[in-house]
Amino acid sequence: MTFEEIFAIDTSNMYSLIKKFPDQVDEAIKIGNAAKVKLNVHGIENIVLNGLGGSAIGGDLLKSYLAGELSVPFLVNRHYTLPRFVGKNSLVIVSSYSGNTEETTAAFKEAVKRGAKILCISSDGEVEKLARKKRKPMIKIPGGLPPRAALGYSFFPLLITLGKLGLIRNKSREINEALALLKQKADEYGNPDPSNNKAFQLAEQLRGRIGIIYSSTERFDAVATRWRGQMAENGKSLMFGHVLPEMNHNELVGWKTLADQMREMQVMFLRDEHDHSRVKVRMDITKGIIAEHTQHITEVWSEGTSLLARIF
Repeated sequence: MTFEEIFAIDTSNMYSLIKKFPDQVDEAIKIGNAAKVKLNVHGIENIVLNGLGGSAIGGDLLKSYLAGELSVPFLVNRHYTLPRFVGKNSLVIVSSYSGNTEETTAAFKEAVKRGAKILCISSDGEVEKLARKKRKPMIKIPGGLPPRAALGYSFFPLLITLGKLGLIRNKSREINEALALLKQKADEYGNPDPSNNKAFQLAEQLRGRIGIIYSSTERFDAVATRWRGQMAENGKSLMFGHVLPEMNHNELVGWKTLADQMREMQVMFLRDEHDHSRVKVRMDITKGIIAEHTQHITEVWSEGTSLLARIF
């Protein structure tokens, strides 16, 4: 495939946006380091990030990444209203890339009424206006991108800020490794030669097929969600998925009928060396069972040393 062929199809310039993602992450890190957020989080009992679509996936990744470190529950809320437990001892993060997501602004107003501690992250819009009016701290990020292409901006400033607030330890080492790996992968996957490019090879395997993606539940559930979202929005193709071990208790039984359709499904297992030992065994067994119904099965292993690098 040539660049000319890519750009003839890619009218939204997603190739360049994804290729330049490490530059975005680099800028996002600088934004996070420079942000001055004055917020007393002493006594915080829970964290609720409010967002939709591309503005929420950063929260999903934060939740998965920090699950083993945060001492309080972290919830991603995709709705107009807040959970009943949200109150004065809650940290409510308002994440809207455009600043005009109606569900998120509604939740913002409700958080104000309940007296929650609030942190906003946005490029503009109603969220910025409300933050100024209500005198709530806001991290300003650059606008002009499709929200799905702004993951670096929605993730890294919040990660760094949570560290500054003392809710997690400093992540500079892990961030630096993740950025270096992203730069390496941008060069590797940016080359449109299918013979040496895993991303192009996966795309070829998925062409004309429904994708099914499975991952562990403990750290890579959000990564699988991101894959499904990107495949739908960028590839204009449906993809479904589930997590292990839960999938073994219900969905696996669904691989019993519709034989013709199942033969043409492309199954991908997202795997990590640090998955739970029993989940590793379950993945191997599950792969064997599914292989009886489709030959199109691929394993994609994470790379990197730190969990942050492996996720990204």
